[in-house]
Amino acid sequence: MNVIRLTLLIVSLVLSAGAQEVTWRIDPLHSGAHFSVRHMMISTVRGEFGGVNGAVAYDPKNPAKATIDATIDCTTINTGTPKRDEELKGTDFFDVKRYPTMKFVSKRIEKAGEGKLKVTGDLTINATTRPVVLNVEGPTGPVRDSRGREKIGASATARINRKDFGIIWNELMDSGGWALADEVAITLDIELIKATTP
Repeated sequence: MNVIRLTLLIVSLVLSAGAQEVTWRIDPLHSGAHFSVRHMMISTVRGEFGGVNGAVAYDPKNPAKATIDATIDCTTINTGTPKRDEELKGTDFFDVKRYPTMKFVSKRIEKAGEGKLKVTGDLTINATTRPVVLNVEGPTGPVRDSRGREKIGASATARINRKDFGIIWNELMDSGGWALADEVAITLDIELIKATTP
């Protein structure tokens, strides 16, 4: 082995040893997925999902190497109106009896400025998978809660077309136009707990 190859090997080992990738699990009690959609072209209906779970592997020195694998419990949908929530759980919308969860898996992560990331991944709703881009603020620096657990947080936004995922229900209004817009705005507020080794 010549000197150049030996030097490259040593540098590679040092860089590997310096990697600080850590697994964080999503805290479902302090995380949520929120959405909004225009209704009858005159108002905005807002709602949220609880039951956000999953894991993030993250190294603050190399955020592009992070991975995200998350699920959302569709049965937790809440728009503040129980009758509407039941309709949204039905076959015209999330069909929760057949598809109780939606899933997001990251495919590519890029820095998008100071404290910002652009996360491209696959979102699966009702067994239909489409690429989605999340615009992420964070993650924050770590803090410790009253139980000594290390935590970080992040928020993200995205826009999707619900018809891309097979949610095509609509009604034509007497005055013209449709009752429900196709575009849905999504906001995620995520709190993560550092995984402890056994």
